[in-house]
Amino acid sequence: MNQLKRFLGSCFGLGWMPVAPGTFGTLGGVVIAWALSGAHAYPLWTLAAIGGLYLVGRDLGDFAERDSNGKDPQWFVLDEVIGYLVAVLWIRGPSLLTLLVAFVLFRLFDIWKPWPAKLLEKRRGGDGILLDDVAAGVWALLVLAVLRFTLLDDAAWSAR
Repeated sequence: MNQLKRFLGSCFGLGWMPVAPGTFGTLGGVVIAWALSGAHAYPLWTLAAIGGLYLVGRDLGDFAERDSNGKDPQWFVLDEVIGYLVAVLWIRGPSLLTLLVAFVLFRLFDIWKPWPAKLLEKRRGGDGILLDDVAAGVWALLVLAVLRFTLLDDAAWSAR
């Protein structure tokens, strides 16, 4: 059972990459967002994915900290998946341009940890692991919204 928890918490092994496991873990979110991009009710499906992953990830985050004897172990990357999905929470499914720009912005905000991410990261357990990435995802979404409404046309940012 512990192996299954590690497998899920590492997003099917992406978190076990020897270099930049958080960056590789974010790719799990990219795959989910891309798979949902053509869905009729994209925002609802994305919110459902975020909610479901959060519920699972919260308990898995608690397990990961106990299992690794430390705060927010590198192999646990469901937080990156959830944060990335927050970043691409559009009215319609995201385009490839949006998926790429969101990836870069989310990783930058996840590393930088602007308010309130740094504060949320200090919480213990699964919530502490997950909530700082949710905050980074919100920051990335806000910047994407500004870019969307100031650069290019709407069609460039949404799936066709």
